[in-house]
Amino acid sequence: MPQRKFLFRLAPLALAAHLAMSGAAAAQGAPGTQGAVQPAADPALAAQIDQRAKAIEDKLIAWRRDIHQHPELGNQEHRTSKLVADHLRALGMDVKTGVAGTGVVAVLKGGKPGPVVALRADMDALPVKEQVDVPFASKAKGTYLGKEVDVMHACGHDTHTAILMATAEVLAGMKDQLPGTVKFIFQPAEESPADFEPYGKKIWGAKMMVQEGVLDNPKVDAIFGLHVSSAYPAGWLAWRGGPAMAAADQFWIDVTGKQTHGARPWSGIDPIVVSSQIILGLQTIPSRQINSMLEPAVITVGAIHGGNRMNIVPDSVAMTGTIRTYDEGMKKDIHQRIARTADMIAQSAGAKADVRVVELYNATVNPPALAEQMGPTLRRVAGEGNYGLQPKSTASEDFSFYQEKVPGMFFYLGVTPKGTDVDKAAPNHSPRFYVDESGLINGVRALSNLTLDYMAKAQKGG
Repeated sequence: MPQRKFLFRLAPLALAAHLAMSGAAAAQGAPGTQGAVQPAADPALAAQIDQRAKAIEDKLIAWRRDIHQHPELGNQEHRTSKLVADHLRALGMDVKTGVAGTGVVAVLKGGKPGPVVALRADMDALPVKEQVDVPFASKAKGTYLGKEVDVMHACGHDTHTAILMATAEVLAGMKDQLPGTVKFIFQPAEESPADFEPYGKKIWGAKMMVQEGVLDNPKVDAIFGLHVSSAYPAGWLAWRGGPAMAAADQFWIDVTGKQTHGARPWSGIDPIVVSSQIILGLQTIPSRQINSMLEPAVITVGAIHGGNRMNIVPDSVAMTGTIRTYDEGMKKDIHQRIARTADMIAQSAGAKADVRVVELYNATVNPPALAEQMGPTLRRVAGEGNYGLQPKSTASEDFSFYQEKVPGMFFYLGVTPKGTDVDKAAPNHSPRFYVDESGLINGVRALSNLTLDYMAKAQKGG
């Protein structure tokens, strides 16, 4: 239906919902977050990473500000991808552009044989008008689903790109000491494409990059990625083993009734009343129909449209919403229950309900063994009292598509100024989302150390 273009909402897809996390108050207790900080297996290499990261911190911040001032929507990251590709080529890497549209992939071969580690950053921005008073605030415009919109890096992907650019420079400077290969993945459209509405037939972002072979030639053994978050103080690291972020699906329900005069509702079939009953019925699925002791789930109707006059019962109502789950079997079961609930409520009133579900992103799951293996690295990088358990997030990330093919670990980096109440900080996707750049260097240190430590453990058969 034509209305569906206006029903689709971008913000729920990625990190807008991540504020369900409790931030720095999170308890330490999941695999990988327990235990005291331990010294590096190779203190000299760890010290070299710190030295190199500190030496380019000003460049890191400059890159971030440049990208922040020139944001680009999903599948439109042409300027950003050129900036990235030019930098990687200057470092002497084998660089491939145009992957999944505007993606960039570079390979750094170490001086010694070993595993292939991939590091991923997303490059796209959001259709948000910036309200942060900084000299490099975005004034950019873009085209989202055919309409001109304001554009802002309201989710921090500018920091992700800059952090990985800096990580590439750090590791390139240590090339001869690397026991393995590093693949740098700069991905478009994590927030979904801006040039078409997802409808289940086209793919984009990480899923398209995987389809185009980004994890092959050379074959990736493990992948790491991070996301900045306002829910933690600057430089704080948070992670968890197992399901960490939810799957995100979108559903549409079109309810067809029979138009009539608002003063004579018995002469027709009121799709507005039926729709309200369906909305209430959907809420009984997570609250009464599934075992929430196994995994939580969320069903939210985010938009509903029907009618155009106070005294006319319309013919139809259209609604759309999001489903968040952590378990694949539970997700499929909920899809069936949504269709059944809508259909049977509509039938009880003589109406008709058409249900469509599109699976967008799968659950982001950190393999517990990998989280346990790499936890000591993150604890060491963060330092005592500066790391913790990431609570499950109902936000979603297409990093999950990499994890379905190879072991992958995704973690959070805090960017709220220290001393600020994180519960009052503007969340990701807010026009007031603010990044304390002093914490970004920990992102470079984390990705660089994860790479070297994973390679070293693989050399030892760990």
